[in-house]
Amino acid sequence: MGKIIAVVSGKGGTGKTSFTANVGLALAHMGKRVLCVDCDITLRNLDLVLGLSDSAIMDFCDVARSRCALSEAVVPHRKYPMLHLLTAPQTTEALEVTQGQMRHLVEQIHQDYDICLIDAPAGLGLGFRLATFCADNVVVVTTTDNSALRDAQRTVMELHRFPKGCVHLAVGRVQKKMLRSLHSTIDDAIDAAGLPLIGVIPEDNEVPAALNRGIALRDFNFYAAHAYENIARRLTGEKVPLMRI
Repeated sequence: MGKIIAVVSGKGGTGKTSFTANVGLALAHMGKRVLCVDCDITLRNLDLVLGLSDSAIMDFCDVARSRCALSEAVVPHRKYPMLHLLTAPQTTEALEVTQGQMRHLVEQIHQDYDICLIDAPAGLGLGFRLATFCADNVVVVTTTDNSALRDAQRTVMELHRFPKGCVHLAVGRVQKKMLRSLHSTIDDAIDAAGLPLIGVIPEDNEVPAALNRGIALRDFNFYAAHAYENIARRLTGEKVPLMRI
């Protein structure tokens, strides 16, 4: 049975969609059957980051409501066929999806994939609730910015139903100079969020341009790509030391 991981953040701009796409690609490269689900209803953009812009015809609502099978709705990545995308609806139809219908979707995902990463929208609204309802585990993505850490703490409070060890923290956009100027450390971020750390993603000036063009970071020697690959390995149970920033 596959594992479903919700990728959430209390604040926008923390790198959550980049995390979902690049960890998903790394897992697919490792030979895992991976599904990336965009749960950002009406504002989807995971397809852009994966280089699959406007490729999807059906969305997760169509599968949840049995209008099509999961296999008919997903879009395979052109270069990494072990990774598939299931996109979000562009209308507010998801407001009417029931928990029973979401269970129907989850059952199919568990059967067909080793790992599913759900890219939830920032905040604690409907997309967050749908993503975490489906999930077995959660990764909270934050930065070392004080407002992002505060929002991460608030997000963690909404995840109390998950057992210990099922919710982790990922700290993104980390710059060494910034850490020094703020007199902050990664340990401070861990303590503030109250979660075990799954990984640290360094700031890489080349990343935004690559993401905007739908280029997989792992196709190039981006510093951040190595961080995502390490996180992917940890998610599969490997013990990998943290990168030095």
